[in-house]
Order: sequence, then C-alpha cells, then structure tokens
Amino acid sequence: MPAMKRKTLALPGVALATAALLAGCTAPATEPAPDAGGDETLNIGFFGFAAANSFAQGVYDGVEAAAAELGATSEFVDSNFDGQLQAQQVTDAVTSGQFDIIIIQANDNLVVQKPLEDAIAAGITVVIEFTAVGPDFETVEPQVPGAISIVDPAVVNGVKLGEMGLLACEEANADPCKVGYMEGFRALPLDNARTKAVVDTLTAGGAEVVAQVEGGYAADSGQAAFQDIITANPDVNVVIGSSQAIGGASLAAGPDSPVLFIGNGASRQAVEAVRNGDWFAIYALDVYLNGYTAAELGINKHLGEDVEVAIAEADLTPSKGIGTLANLEGFEATYDD
Repeated sequence: MPAMKRKTLALPGVALATAALLAGCTAPATEPAPDAGGDETLNIGFFGFAAANSFAQGVYDGVEAAAAELGATSEFVDSNFDGQLQAQQVTDAVTSGQFDIIIIQANDNLVVQKPLEDAIAAGITVVIEFTAVGPDFETVEPQVPGAISIVDPAVVNGVKLGEMGLLACEEANADPCKVGYMEGFRALPLDNARTKAVVDTLTAGGAEVVAQVEGGYAADSGQAAFQDIITANPDVNVVIGSSQAIGGASLAAGPDSPVLFIGNGASRQAVEAVRNGDWFAIYALDVYLNGYTAAELGINKHLGEDVEVAIAEADLTPSKGIGTLANLEGFEATYDD
C-alpha cells in the first residue's frame, strides 16, 4: 500500500469556534495502525448523525475498524442531529484541511451539499453514507459529483417495509388486511418520501392502510402513536414503524396482541424481538459492514484506486434488508436502541 500522508490538525480562523464546541462532543480519534510503508496516515472525519445515536455509533465502529486495519485515523464529529451545524463543521474541515476523507451521514440532504462540493474541490475524498445528499430520495447514484455514495435511499427502504407488510398480511390471513403506519417526522422530506413508498407498496399489494400517524424514533412516541391507531382501529392487523417506536408500540399492545409488528432498523433489541416471536420482521442492514465499507472505499479512492461509487446498503446483506425470522439466521446485530 502506498504511504499515506498525515495532515496537520490546525484549525485557523472561523474553524476555531467549532473546534471548541466539538471538544466535548467528539469521540476520541483512533490510534493509527502500524504502516509498513512509514509512519504517516490518512485522517478520516466521520460526520455522523449524533454521537449519542446508537445507530451512528454502530456505523462508526465499522469506520474505526477499517481505519485501524488500513493505517488511518478516524474521528467522530458530532452535530447532534443539527443539519446547519453539520454543514458548518464540513466547511470548517475544508478550511482547516483537518481531514483527508470525510464520511458523512447527512442530517439535512440539501444544506450540506455545497460544503461537500467544496470539500471535493479542495481534494478531500467524500463518502456519503446511509442518507443520500441531494433532492432525489430514490437513487443510489451520487448526487454530489465526485463523491462515493453508499446509501439506503428512503424510497427503497419504504418499498422494502411495504413488502414486509404484505408478507405479514399473508401471515395474518386477513381480508382486507388492515395496516397502520407510524411515520418518522412529517417535517422531514426524507421521512415523507419513505412514507409514500410504504403506503404505495401496501396499497398496490391489496392492503388497506387504515392509519398514518407520526411515531418518531423513540419508544414513548411509538407507544402514544400505537394507542391512537388501536383506539381508532381495534381490528388493525399489522403496524409498521421505526424499531424504536415499534418497541414502545409492542409494549403497549402486550404479549397477547394479535398485531404483527414490523420495525425499521436492526438493533440487538429488534433482532431479538423477531427471534422471540414478538415482532414479525425488521428492516435489517449490517451497519458495521456499511461503516467498514465506507471507510475502505474512501481510503482506496484517496490513494488513487478505482472504486465502486454507488452502492445500495441493502445489497450488502444476503437478505437484501428483508429481516424475517428465517432471513435473520446468522445475522449479528451490532448496536443497541
């Protein structure tokens, strides 16, 4: 492997304010692995959703592992779900030259686009992970020219959730099959695109979507949303939502409920719920592998190698994301809700 170049971690000018802000909320950088070609390393900045988010940390575990194995360092830059702050952090990183490679989970699919274009123009390798950057929520192709895109498009995710809903309807043997969908946040265009894909897939398959309520990404919001669904539709057969929200919904339903639950996310708790028979299925991505692959691609591209630039994360799992009981055999979850 060619020797890697270390960049000085100076933060001049406007970047100093952000550096001070991040001092208390960034994960420690990994120690560089020994480099057979010398002691110089590449530095990876992982601009994750939030350091407190277990999903983002699960992805970062894979980034750290790849960085260590390939002689690079990595650092988690925490924006705590703030799209504007994240965009400023990218801008500051471009100004400072702190990172050779940026891997980003975009909190806002549009506001960060220009800073990433600036990063590429400055010679920084950019890898967009999980959430697409740009207006199209269906394509895997990079919408930032020159970037690598290893993402799970919201529309693809929604179609898969709808397909699992139809499988659950077959299991319920209900005619018509009544489905409740707990959306994420209606203020987010990404969630709206996912919702439309879920509903369209269910409807096209003959299911009746009897409820669409905002369930969010927490157990308490999911519990409240489920109470709204079951009160208005006591005969609902299937309920779909984020795995965190479904966790709250299934607790509210109780162990004897006939409702079949489908969670969007493969935490350890969600995988165990399917294996225990408490839930019907989950949307299952290997987040550790996604992070590892993102870092590996970024390093290799920065070293001048030709790499694949458009990858659907569901394609990295044998089940293509369909996490029914049979498909989860041998699957290892790597993060907690």
